[in-house]
Amino acid sequence: MTTLDTRHVFVYGTLRKGEERDINRLRPAPQWVGRAQVAGVMHHLGSYPGLVLGGTDVVRGEVYAVSPELERVLDEIEEVWPQQTGEYTKREVVVQLDSTPPRELLCVLYEISPERTRGKPVIAGGDWVLHRTGRQA
Repeated sequence: MTTLDTRHVFVYGTLRKGEERDINRLRPAPQWVGRAQVAGVMHHLGSYPGLVLGGTDVVRGEVYAVSPELERVLDEIEEVWPQQTGEYTKREVVVQLDSTPPRELLCVLYEISPERTRGKPVIAGGDWVLHRTGRQA
């Protein structure tokens, strides 16, 4: 699925493989690209995390190539389309792929509105799956 319309998405929470809203169960199916990280802070918001971009910490996730149709489905899930709830903002950012040699890739991601993170705990290490499964120190 590498056409001119293909974009990449960085998923870091419940859309990750094996999680509650696993992106691989959505249609049209995404194409796995690899694991990646981005500068940011991950907050625990109850049953899901939120990422605030920037800083010196990293958030770990996965990158997928997606069609415009699947991107629209993701926009609906994250409530940035057709009507915005204000919880997430869709961003285009450069992420660092966990590859040899490391490389960067422009990706769409959904950043939580910083005001939604007030008083919410930070997920040390920035990995939702490890945090949720208790495998994180």
